[in-house]
Amino acid sequence: MVVNPTVKPRVVTPGLVLASAGVLIALVLFLVVVIATELSSLWQVVVGGLLLAIALLVGALWRKRVNQRNTWLADATERWKSFDKAKLASGTTTEVTLLSVDAIQPTGSWVTIRWDRFDHVQSAWIEALPDPVWPGSVLLISPDRAQVMPGAPWPDTYYIRAADCLAWAPHDGRPVMLRAPSVVQPGYPSI
Repeated sequence: MVVNPTVKPRVVTPGLVLASAGVLIALVLFLVVVIATELSSLWQVVVGGLLLAIALLVGALWRKRVNQRNTWLADATERWKSFDKAKLASGTTTEVTLLSVDAIQPTGSWVTIRWDRFDHVQSAWIEALPDPVWPGSVLLISPDRAQVMPGAPWPDTYYIRAADCLAWAPHDGRPVMLRAPSVVQPGYPSI
């Protein structure tokens, strides 16, 4: 199964929380019963071993999910760093978010995009890229001045050439910015 790399992995799910709570309650009840009553040692070993194995499995699942989340966050941070480097190295750029991938074809894909700066949603054709396109991706593109001009209406369908896609990063992994990047702040290096 192919997993969308733009979606942040979930660590906490209702099923995992319920399983963890159930195992914890069972362990506490087992300890209370062992202390209060005198079960044969064979039953103590069997039930205790079974509860310990289940607790270790649930703990391993928590650890796996936390590791997946940390790996995803590290990858998203690196993607955003390269995104920002590409933005600084390029001339005129803009960010578009892929809202949906409507049809995938060998030469490209029909997608629905939102121009982040203008909050305008429209359909677009994007040429095939080296990486697959996913809903939730933020693309850094060089806008085609022949298609989008100030004062002119938006085209019905925007055509994105593969060469115009400079970088991409997951929308969910966008770092929180406390200050606007276009404003030089004291203590921040000027670009």
